[in-house]
Amino acid sequence: MMQAPARREGAAPTGTASGTVALRASGVAKSFGATRALRSASLELAVGEVHAIVGENGSGKSTLVKIIAGVQRPDAGMLEIGAVRTGALRSPAQSMRAGVATVFQEVLVVEARSVLENVWLGTDGLFVTKTPEAERRRRASAMLEELLGVAPSLDAPVEGLSLSDRQACGIARALVRDPRVLILDEATSALDVATRDRLFAVLKRRAADGCGVIFISHRMDEISEIGDRITVMRSGETVATVGRGEASVDDLVRLMTGADELTAHAADRVVREPGEVVLAVDGLEVRAGELVGLAGLEGHGQDRFIKGLAAAAGARGAYVPRERRAESLFESKSIVENFALPTYERDTAGGVIQPGRTRRRFAGYVERLGIRLGRPQDVITTLSGGNQQKVVMARWLATDPRVLLLNDPTRGIDLGAKRDLYALLLELAAGGLAVVMLSTEVDEHVELMDRVLVFREGQVFCEIERDVLSRHALVSAFFGRRPEEEPAHA
Repeated sequence: MMQAPARREGAAPTGTASGTVALRASGVAKSFGATRALRSASLELAVGEVHAIVGENGSGKSTLVKIIAGVQRPDAGMLEIGAVRTGALRSPAQSMRAGVATVFQEVLVVEARSVLENVWLGTDGLFVTKTPEAERRRRASAMLEELLGVAPSLDAPVEGLSLSDRQACGIARALVRDPRVLILDEATSALDVATRDRLFAVLKRRAADGCGVIFISHRMDEISEIGDRITVMRSGETVATVGRGEASVDDLVRLMTGADELTAHAADRVVREPGEVVLAVDGLEVRAGELVGLAGLEGHGQDRFIKGLAAAAGARGAYVPRERRAESLFESKSIVENFALPTYERDTAGGVIQPGRTRRRFAGYVERLGIRLGRPQDVITTLSGGNQQKVVMARWLATDPRVLLLNDPTRGIDLGAKRDLYALLLELAAGGLAVVMLSTEVDEHVELMDRVLVFREGQVFCEIERDVLSRHALVSAFFGRRPEEEPAHA
C-alpha cells in the first residue's frame, strides 16, 4: 500500500523568496457544547505563499478560518500574525487591524447600495471617510477590472449584478485593504470560470508582492493549480502539510478520510429487495424498504433537494428538519405535547382530547426508541439533544408515513443516541418504510445506505450503489471524481 506523504510543517513554499512567516496558528482548540470542532489544530502561512486547506465536512477548516478572522474565539491555542501574538482575536475588526481580510462562501453584499459602497464597506469609520472619493473610485474600478475584465458602473446598485459579479465585489472589498493575509473560504464557488481564472492571476501577483493567501476549496483542480502547499485537516486536527506535486488526489483523499485502505467494508446487515415505488420526483424513485443517502460538501444543493422531496411527498411523507430547536421543538410545551401535536385527533372522544390515550400512545414510542425522560409532562428542554431528537422522530412516525425524510438527524447528538437511531432506521427499513437521509457524516452513509446521491454544484453529481460504497468513493465524488473514474488498485 502506498504511504501517505510526509508532513512538512513550516517549510518555505516552492517559488517564494523567503520562509518568513505571515501567520502561524498553533494548538488551536474549539468546542461547541459537546462537539469538538478543533483539537490542537496548527497552520503556518509563509509570506508570499498561497496555502490551500482541504478536508471533509466537519474537519474544522472553516472554524479555524473564523478564529483567524476574529469571528469566533478559540478555547485554547496561539495566533501570530506579523507582530501580533495573541491567544484570541476579539473581533473581526481586530483581525482586520492585524492585516487579515477574509472572503467567505456566502456572497456578502448590501444589495440596495452601490457597487462603490459595497467595495469600500467597513473600511471607513462611522462618521469619517478615510480615503478620498477620487481615490476610492480609482482603486475600486482598477480592482474590479482586474477581476471582471470590465468594471461595472460604480454607482449602480449591486443587486443588478450577476451572482459571480456580486462575489467579485466582495473579493474586491478584501483586496482594496491591501491585506498581509488574505483568506478565501470557498469564495470561488459563486464565481464563473472566467472570473475565477482572473482571480487566480490576481492571487499570484499579490503573493509575489508578499501577501500570504489561505485558500479553501472543494475543487481539487483549483487546489492543484493555485496552492504552493496543501494542509489536510481531519476531525479538527491538522494531519499533514505537503508541497505542490507531492501528493496525488488519492493521497489527499486518504489523508482526509483517515482510511488506510481504498475500500471500506460496510456493516453487515440483511440485503433487502426494494418494494414498490413510494416517491418519484425529478428522476428519483424511492422504494419501500430503501435507505437512500444524500451527501456532498456543505452548500451544494442537498438541503434544498430534501426540502423539495418533503413538499412532493405531502401526506405520504414525514420530514424531520435539520434545525431541531428552531424548526421542530415547541420549547414551552411538554415532552408528550411535542410528540402529539400532529396526531391529537386520534386521542379525542366526543371532540374532547383524552390525555390518557396520548400518554399510552407515547409510552409505546418511549420503549421502542429508548427515550430517556423523567415525566412525559416535563418541558421538552429538560431532555438531552439526542432524546429531543427521538421525540421528534416519534412524533412523525406516529403519522404512519410511507417515506421518512431526515435532514442531518444526528447533528449535535452523542454517539450512543446516534447508534440508537441507526438501529431504528434499519428496523424501519426492514419493516418496509422508505428512508431518505441527508447526512454530513461519511461513515453514516457507508454504514447504513443502500445507495447515496452525491451533490455537487447544485445538482446530483453521481449515484453510488452499496456494492461500491466506501469512504474513499464518497469523498472522491465530493471533489469531482465519479466511482467509475477511480483508478484500479490491487
